[in-house]
Amino acid sequence: MATTVKLNIEKRNEEKNPRELRAEGFLTGTIYGKGVESVSVQMNERDFINTYKKDNNATFEVTVDKTTYKVQVVTIQKNYRTSENLNVEFQVVRN
Repeated sequence: MATTVKLNIEKRNEEKNPRELRAEGFLTGTIYGKGVESVSVQMNERDFINTYKKDNNATFEVTVDKTTYKVQVVTIQKNYRTSENLNVEFQVVRN
């Protein structure tokens, strides 16, 4: 059984492109799911990776703009030449 972990995520700053956000230590992502409008988010990359490494099958509880989602990581997009994390896709899970 997967554990539920709280993760600090905020709505993405649309004024900056993803490259600028990564330079500041953020990782971009998307939350999506059936019946849910997609949300672009950003999170502290180090915090996310450390939490994800502990249990990569965990269900994450995230709150964005007063809306709480239970999500799982679908993919982590990487630049395989540099090993840089580029983007995380989260899918909303139903109980």
